[in-house]
Amino acid sequence: MLPAYEGRLAFGDLAERDNRAGLARWITCRKETRFHELGLDAGRVAERINDGPPALGSALGIALRACTEEHGKVRWGDKRPAYALHVAEILRLFPDAQSVHLVRDGRDRVASLLRMPWWHRGFHEAVAAWAQVVDTTRKCARELGPGSWYRLRFEDLVAGPEGQLRGVCGFLGEEYAPGATEPHRVAGMAVPARKTWHRCTHGVLDTARADTWTTGLTPDQIQLREAVLGGRLTSYGRELAGAVRPDPAELLRYRRVEVPRRATRAERRTLDRLARVREPGPVACRPVTG
Repeated sequence: MLPAYEGRLAFGDLAERDNRAGLARWITCRKETRFHELGLDAGRVAERINDGPPALGSALGIALRACTEEHGKVRWGDKRPAYALHVAEILRLFPDAQSVHLVRDGRDRVASLLRMPWWHRGFHEAVAAWAQVVDTTRKCARELGPGSWYRLRFEDLVAGPEGQLRGVCGFLGEEYAPGATEPHRVAGMAVPARKTWHRCTHGVLDTARADTWTTGLTPDQIQLREAVLGGRLTSYGRELAGAVRPDPAELLRYRRVEVPRRATRAERRTLDRLARVREPGPVACRPVTG
């Protein structure tokens, strides 16, 4: 989604079939799009994109609708944590998109990131990332309203999955299916083997995944975390550990990471506004679909 959107000018005017064919090849043939993980016939999907509406959102939607059809489903969803900072872009591609925001305790989220084999940015960057997501999604929730934005807490989901998932289904306008509380039954098909960090999806829901920060973070890290994000944590109903204020030098190190991160986001928004002026045609999915 995001690489396609950010590189949209390179695809040219999609009203021209040759340009749609180029976009189709980009979606179905490039390894970094992960299209191959869907297990679809690339040629057939490319042909559908070629014959489809001249909009980037439509082309992306065609690929994902092909996946739903392959599995006998009627709707598709796409989950990626980075989308939390790019809701405006996603809504440009899919104007009627519904967002399900799963919020995890920021301390658990940081502890989890530090265990990930693909996270190489360190502790302070992990803290800054969660803070930025919280601030951005709060704004999204206010602007979009309950019809387009649904929020639930990770701890509540693992503690009472059926009740929480019934709420999600009600928001989406879909019937609840009991199998939704047993993700391990489809994990072998849905979760690529290379994603070893998702190994928990192959087992039953585990309430122990909540509050892992108590053993996954050092006392110094907990001090900084609560000093920086205490208000954000309590706003989501979390209790603080009451850690003492961290060393001022640690706070300074954090600010040196946080400030450039927010500046980079502001710069990207400016570049996006400039790119919109140069768009040769619409990007929104046509006809608009879920």
